[in-house]
Amino acid sequence: MEEGDRISFLPLEIKVSILSRVEVRDAVRTSALAQSWRHLWTLLPCLRVAYIRDKLGVPGHDYDMTASATWMGRVHRLLSSLRGPIFHFELTHSGLPYFVDDQSPLFQSLLHLLLLKGGLETFHLSVEWGRAVIFLPSFSSLKRLQLYGCHVILPAAFRGFSRLTTLDLFSVKISNDDLDLLIRTSNNLTTFVKLDCVTSEDSLSVNLNFPLLRHLNFSISESVEEVSVISSPCLEQANISLSCTNCNPEKLARMILRLVTSVATVSSLDLDVDVLEYFSIVALPFNFTFPRLRCLRFSLNTGTMDKNIYEAFIWLIRSMPYLEELEIELRNDDSNQTNSVAILMRDFLVNKHDGFACLHQTLRSVTIRKGGKLDVVSSIIMVHFFLLNANVLELLKIEYSMIYENALSVIEELQKAEVTSSNAKVVMFDYIYRFTINIK
Repeated sequence: MEEGDRISFLPLEIKVSILSRVEVRDAVRTSALAQSWRHLWTLLPCLRVAYIRDKLGVPGHDYDMTASATWMGRVHRLLSSLRGPIFHFELTHSGLPYFVDDQSPLFQSLLHLLLLKGGLETFHLSVEWGRAVIFLPSFSSLKRLQLYGCHVILPAAFRGFSRLTTLDLFSVKISNDDLDLLIRTSNNLTTFVKLDCVTSEDSLSVNLNFPLLRHLNFSISESVEEVSVISSPCLEQANISLSCTNCNPEKLARMILRLVTSVATVSSLDLDVDVLEYFSIVALPFNFTFPRLRCLRFSLNTGTMDKNIYEAFIWLIRSMPYLEELEIELRNDDSNQTNSVAILMRDFLVNKHDGFACLHQTLRSVTIRKGGKLDVVSSIIMVHFFLLNANVLELLKIEYSMIYENALSVIEELQKAEVTSSNAKVVMFDYIYRFTINIK
């Protein structure tokens, strides 16, 4: 063995593993190292290519539409050169030129080649400009499917993905029938993400019934008529958001309430929506609880605070007897009502409240976050509420992007707060200027 060449004498599987961790272009270049390395790169079990980063030597800034087609052709030849099954395939097409319809057959030939090679476990497609139209084959071994910015069509003989554990759809165009079929034939999902998807004009009822599902990230779009989790006993984390602007508020409120209450067994819930505003216009279920919830994040528009929203807030806090961590994203869409709203908030919140199990026994961390300038009045009232009512509170963090302008006023107001927990610590954090102030 030559002293300077120990890598060449490593076992074959280790050398292939090393090549799998470098850029495709660099892996191909190793063929010039020695005779034993000449065809080693053709054993790669994974392929990650990106147009904008020019891994195959095609200029990603070229505005000529033929450049993208040339690049796709090179990807096809590269994939054809790989001798073994492909376990991981990732293609990113971002930046100009656009991905146009004429290139869809080129990509479809890539899918067919992947199907022939077999073994595919992870498939990731991301198209930033234009939409790649793909007829999605039934990859029998697929475990992870991530599609961003493409138009998905399921062929007539689609059989589903019996081994799929992760389904991630972002800004995907898909018919309601195909989306329903894709969901129904993926029974082993543990992670399901649906964000900003474009579906057909017909209404869609989504009933999620995944016995192994652990993580759900669902965006309610305009085409969704009804959505709920029928049976997912293993569900641990849920993120619910909105991607519609013209929906009927009452209809949307009932839909959000049904979805939120159908994920009652989660331990972490992220509501990327002003849930209290919607909950304030529907009848909330009496004595409803989230028996395992430990972490909650939701948004609140302080500019619309009224008695109904206050009651929705009280219902939400009371329904979580074991809550430990709470994060509230504040905003104020109607600054003209700040004074009147502040009076209402002070009357509602700055009082001692009873009957809240989490406030008395479990809530230890609260974060109040607001982008932009600190709204001293309404925001501090919310802080007063938790300092007064959270008996075991350990940390209350106030995060703003422009806190420096009125930090002294905030500190002065906080010094007046009545604090129930002897271990409570209040921290102000400015994530633009990057400084922290310890209040108590």
